[in-house]
Formats: sequence, C-alpha cells, structure tokens
Amino acid sequence: MTQKLASFIVGLFGGIAGSILGKYIVIFIISMIPILELRGGLIAASLFNLPMWQSFFICFIGNIIPIPFILLLINPIFRMMRKWPHLGKIVLWCEEKANSKKDKIENLKYLGLFLFVGIPLPGTGAWTGCLIAALLDMDKKKSMLAATLGVVLAGIIMLIFSYGVLGRIF
Repeated sequence: MTQKLASFIVGLFGGIAGSILGKYIVIFIISMIPILELRGGLIAASLFNLPMWQSFFICFIGNIIPIPFILLLINPIFRMMRKWPHLGKIVLWCEEKANSKKDKIENLKYLGLFLFVGIPLPGTGAWTGCLIAALLDMDKKKSMLAATLGVVLAGIIMLIFSYGVLGRIF
C-alpha cells in the first residue's frame, strides 16, 4: 500500500521531479506526510534512483520535523478543535485511532514507542506514535528520543527493502 501511495504522490509532483533538487524536495515532503512518512519517502527515492544514504538523511529529517510539534502541540490543538462540531469529529477519529493502538505502547512505555515507530507496519510510524505518547501524557523528551530512534530503525528496515541492500550483500 505504501508503495502505491508513494508512486501516486510522485506522479502528483510531476514537473518538480524533473530536476535532482526537485526529486529531493519530493522525498522530503513525502517523508513529512502522515501514513507515508520516511517509508514512503525512501520508496520514492528508490523509484527516482537517488543515492541511498543522501535519500535516507533527507527522509529522516523530513520524518522527524513533525515529532516535537505533535508531542508539544497536539493536545492544545485538539482542545481548540473540539469547540467546533466538524473539527471535533476529526479529533474523535484521531483519538480513536490512537486509542486502538495505545496498548502496544502503554505497557512498554518508551521501548514500546521506539518499536511502534520503528517497525514499518501499516498504521504505525512517528505521527501515530507521537500522538499516542501525547495522549498518554508521556515525557516529551524521552518520547522524542524514542520516536527519533524508531525512525532510524524504520529507515534501516526500509533501506533493505526499497534499495534491495540484501540483494547486494548476497
């Protein structure tokens, strides 16, 4: 699913992806988008035939930029959004999504957050992990570190799959 979404978004950027700088901008933006995140960015980078380590660095930066904002601001933003009925429904949906996955983090705390963000499965990642950490009122600094390390783990796993590193080793 992530590969299809990444391919679709690459197609949306069309002209900008014609230059090398444009390709890096596209993978950076994809890495900031919820659901796709670094996973989608690395798949797009491999589709663009961009160098592996530069792509990893750009996707990593794109994926970690939202982390402090989510951890620090999501609860006040949600409180404000609840005041309007239509926005309150969005908040409720986000909270239900986070609550359905919170048991994966709640028991193991920061190790759970690290693994939740780091294992690239559908519905996991820095956005959801940090949303859950914020809703559980976990320590912001420890959560930021756990989520960032999780992004590194997810990046390494995705490098193996998106760039076929295993194929080069064997």
